[in-house]
Amino acid sequence: MSNIPIQPGQQVPVQQVPVQQVPMQQVPVQQVPMQQVPMQQVPMQHAPVEHAPAPTGGVPMGERMQVNVYSHSPIFYWWPVWFVGYIMAFLTYTQGQTILFDGLAVRIHPSRTLGVLFTMTFLLVILITHLAVRGIASLTVLMTIIAATLLFAWLGWWEEIFRLLGSLAIFMNLGFYVFFSSAVFVTWFLSVFVFDHMEVYKFHPGQMVHENILGAGERTYDARGMVVEKLRSDLFRHWILGLGSGDLHIATTGARKEEFVIPNVLFVGSKLQRIQQLASMRPEEFTDTTAPGPTM
Repeated sequence: MSNIPIQPGQQVPVQQVPVQQVPMQQVPVQQVPMQQVPMQQVPMQHAPVEHAPAPTGGVPMGERMQVNVYSHSPIFYWWPVWFVGYIMAFLTYTQGQTILFDGLAVRIHPSRTLGVLFTMTFLLVILITHLAVRGIASLTVLMTIIAATLLFAWLGWWEEIFRLLGSLAIFMNLGFYVFFSSAVFVTWFLSVFVFDHMEVYKFHPGQMVHENILGAGERTYDARGMVVEKLRSDLFRHWILGLGSGDLHIATTGARKEEFVIPNVLFVGSKLQRIQQLASMRPEEFTDTTAPGPTM
């Protein structure tokens, strides 16, 4: 391009330079075969699962969360009558003699002691089950019996008493022992295991349910603030004949205030501890459910 002077306002022609197109060359792409690398299977290891401990506020797993309380009738304390009666029947059957009375063969034990022991057992059971002696009164009665025993020994009255008792003769045949003991046993069994279970007090965490089986009635009470206490024990009835039984007194609070006296509860000591533990709990602390064992 030559150097041409350009005047002001003069348009300069633009020369178009031809663009040369360069042909594109296709480079062949070489395909590389892919190699499959074998995958090695690693055995999975199971990590040990750690179980979280039970909450400290709840009850340990496996502990029963329900306590059933039954009130038994006084016939429960009559078990020595049928028990001693069956022992006398066995002794009469094995050591007795057969005697004819009006042409009827009757088996009687030759000793008069059996009849006396059975009669005394029967009278003592009637006396103990109908006279309630609780607390200090039972201790007073026991001390009185010991003092009277020592007084009779000092006065020499026991020899005369034993002489009079020695002339006492009570004979009972085998049929009486078997029939009377069986009748008492059937009554005792039906009362303890059937009729007494028609009414039950069920204690759950935070509540108590009073249920009547025959009437299909059920009432629920809030256990918060409930007072459950064991009444004073009768030494002769609860500990000697009842084998650790007792009476419970329950006083509910809240909108429905009522008081219950549940007499003749078996194993009252252990049940009272569990009831107090359940009554202090809240329903949301119920951590385990197991079926209750047979109670009597």
